[in-house]
Order: sequence, then structure tokens, then C-alpha cells
Amino acid sequence: MPFNGEKQCVGEDQPSDSDSSRFSESMASLSDYECSRQSFTSDSSSKSSSPASTSPPRVVTFDEVMATARNLSNLTLAHEIAVNENFQLKQEALPENSLAGRVKHIVHQAFWDVLDSELNADPPEFEHAIKLFEEIREILLSFLTPGGNRLRNQICEVLDTDLIRQQAEHSAVDIQGLANYVISTMGKLCAPVRDNDIRELKATGNIVEVLRQIFHVLDLMQMDMANFTIMSLRPHLQRQLVEYERTKFQEILEETPSALDQTTEWIKESVNEELFSLSESALTPGAENTSKPSLSPTLVLNNSYLKLLQWDYQKKELPETLMTDGARLQELTEKLNQLKIIACLSLITNNMVGAITGGLPELASRLKRISAVLLEGMNKETFNLKEVLNSIGVQTCVEVNKTLMERGLPTLNAEIQANLIGQFSSIEEEDNPIWSLIDKRIKLYMRSLLCLPSPQKCMPPMPGGLAVIQQELEALGSQYANIVNLNKQVYGPFYANILRKLLFNEEAMGKVDASPPTN
Repeated sequence: MPFNGEKQCVGEDQPSDSDSSRFSESMASLSDYECSRQSFTSDSSSKSSSPASTSPPRVVTFDEVMATARNLSNLTLAHEIAVNENFQLKQEALPENSLAGRVKHIVHQAFWDVLDSELNADPPEFEHAIKLFEEIREILLSFLTPGGNRLRNQICEVLDTDLIRQQAEHSAVDIQGLANYVISTMGKLCAPVRDNDIRELKATGNIVEVLRQIFHVLDLMQMDMANFTIMSLRPHLQRQLVEYERTKFQEILEETPSALDQTTEWIKESVNEELFSLSESALTPGAENTSKPSLSPTLVLNNSYLKLLQWDYQKKELPETLMTDGARLQELTEKLNQLKIIACLSLITNNMVGAITGGLPELASRLKRISAVLLEGMNKETFNLKEVLNSIGVQTCVEVNKTLMERGLPTLNAEIQANLIGQFSSIEEEDNPIWSLIDKRIKLYMRSLLCLPSPQKCMPPMPGGLAVIQQELEALGSQYANIVNLNKQVYGPFYANILRKLLFNEEAMGKVDASPPTN
């Protein structure tokens, strides 16, 4: 399954061939102008998924809002389970010094103190303890499979609360014996990872502490069971993911007609950029103007996806159709920015001292590791990139001089070192030529990934100057392409409707803005 961080070839492990073919069919009609334009202006598209509407706004009820929230929550959870192999439920631990943490500790401690006083009273009070055993019985029964009738009958017989109450009335109840039976049964039902917890339970002497820890371990076992269920359902969910997500999003769209507003603006921005680029090309001296330039819907959509690699995830809202992959896209973008800088540093080093250090691959690997370590966390607001680049320059000079001395060669003079450090520090400056070159080549590589047909399972050629980051860039590009391909399969029909409206209806009416893009 894609998105697990492993290097994969583009086009692999898509949810299903039928879903892929359905997307291909929905987008094929938009691939060029050879198709009849009547098919794009017809009323066959879904009214609710149209990017613009002239209907007056309608009042949305509270029930509709809640239904939309439930659908969005279910869609997000299903998507995360299917695409994230490491997805697990975890117990939420409150900070020790927080108010909520202190209140929880005080309330729980008071409960167990009361239970301790009741069991040590003369005569003992067993009612609270019996209720605890009743709750424990229900939890143990929830772990059983439908065929576990023998153990089910045994648990119900031993933890029969009516019988325990009768025994308590005659002071004949064995609380410690019941606790031992519960611990033994938990040992049969728990995952191997809980064996140490079961051993610690058996070694605990105080009955109140035993009951307290029993509930703690039962909570862990319930979490284990939930995660096991998720793991078991994942293959089935992966096979149905495309249809499920598309259906859920359609339900959201029916309840909230504005649920595609951000997506429409995202695609429209690429349309305007492409129109402006075509208009500039038409004005170029010597350019042929024999026919009106046309836009490829596939090109527009791919350009929209490429914009996500330079998205400001802190300030700019993502398109609605990409919300479920927002965290993954942000992580990929942050890693890509780091790789860009490493490639820039390597290119500058090769240009300046490559003739001296040529044929020393171990030096290049060492410099790459140093750069990667120092650039960790570069996307944080408190990160001082200029200072770090200066430090990398100094460390690069030290490593190069050390290698030259080991081989009996003269070290770099002060002027070369100062020039190298200065060029490193200038990478962060706007319109830096080295950064622009590397950025352009990485965009070219990512664009070629998106243009590959799905049956193809080999990576495109790596542009020059990116060899130092080839392995990381291929892995990152594969993850990015998998995210994009799955997104196209799920939301292809919605994108098709938006593109019909933007490229054909508005274009025919002269409403598409061909002004220069603002960013």
C-alpha cells in the first residue's frame, strides 16, 4: 500500500483497476478539444458538484451541519486507516501538571481510597467491589469471539454478581480469589505484549491495587483489540476506499453546496496562470497565431497538484478534496525543501572545489550527512536558515581541508573559503540563481512523475545536478505521485465538472481572468 514511506514505483498499488478506469473515462473527455464541446456544456454533470451556482443561498439546519461533520469525520478516519500503515489508536495521556490531570488523579484516588476503607471495614462492605467485578465481566465478554461459548459460560458463572452478593451477605465472598480468576482469564485473552503486565498483576498483594491495575490493563487490552480490528479491516477498506470516499464526499456536497469552493479556486488559479502563459507565448515575435490556443485539462490539474509542493500550509487553506492528505503533503513539502538546499550546497561545492575533490565520493556523502543534520527542523519559525547555512559552509571547508591534508594536497586558501561560505549563505536570498535552477529541475522531475501512465512502473530520468539527492527524491516523488493518483481516482468526477465549467463554459463567455498571477 502506498504512503508507508517505502520507495515505490509510480502507478503501483492503486486501489482498483475499475476505479482507475472510471477516473480515466471521466478525465479523457477533458484531455483535448477533439471531443465535442457539446458534451462539456450539457446538463449531464452533477448539479451539486458544479463549481458555481446562481441559486440563492439556502438555510442550513443544525442536523445538516452535524450530518456533514459525521460524514467528514468518517471519510477522514477511513482514509487515514487505509493509507497509513502505521495508524494506531493510542490512549490520551493528560500532562501531569495540567489541571485536568490533577483533577483526574484526585478523583480516581478518592474512589480507590473509599473502596479500600469499605473492604477493611468491620464488617466489610462489598457492594462497590461487586459492581467493579460486574464491569470487569462485561469487558472480558467483549473480548470473546462468537464461538467462545465455553469461556463465556465460565466467566458468567464465576462472576455471577447475584451469587457474589449472596456470598457477601454471609461473609463468604472471596474477593482475592475472584481477582485471581480475572487475572488468569486476562492472561488467556491478552496479546503477548501484555504478558509482563499480567505477571506484575499476579505479584501485587494489595487487593485494591490489584483491582486498580486490572482496570488499567483492561484499558490497554481494549486498545489492543481496537488496533487489531483496524489492522484486520485495512485490506478490505483499501479495496473499497475510492468508492467509499467519493460517496461520502458526495453526501457532504449535498449537505454543503459550498464544499468545493476552495478546490475551485485552487484549480482556477492554475487555469489563469496557464492562460497568461499562453497569451505571452502568442505575443512572442515569430510565434504562430493561426489558431486559438487551447488548454489541456490534464495539464491544468497536474499544475494544480504541483502547487501543493510550494504551499504555505500555515497560512493558506488547502482545497477541500485534499484535506485528508494535508499532513502528508506538508511533510513531503518540508522534506523537499531540505533536499533542495542540500542539492544547492552540493552544486556550489562541486563548482568551486570539484576539480580538487573530484573522485572522492566518501567526502560528498559526509558533506551531505552534515548538511542534513544541520538542516533538521528548518521549517520551524525559530529556525535561522542564514546562520545554519553559514555553519554548513564553515564545516564544509573544514572537511574539505581535512581530506586534502590526508592526501598531502594543499588546503583551500582563505579567499576560496570565504567565497564558498558566502555562496552558501546567499542561497536563502530571493531569486538566487542556484536555488532557482535546482527548483526548476525538481519541478520538471515532479511534473514528469505526474505525466507517467499508470501501467508504467519505472521512475523518470533524474535531471542534472540532482544526483546527490536521487535516492531521497525518488522515494519522496513516489509517495507524492501515489497521493496524487489516489486523489485523482477519488475526486476525478468532481474535478471534471469544475474543469468543464472553467475551461469551456466560462471560456466561451469570456469570463476567465487572463491577468498575470499574483503569486
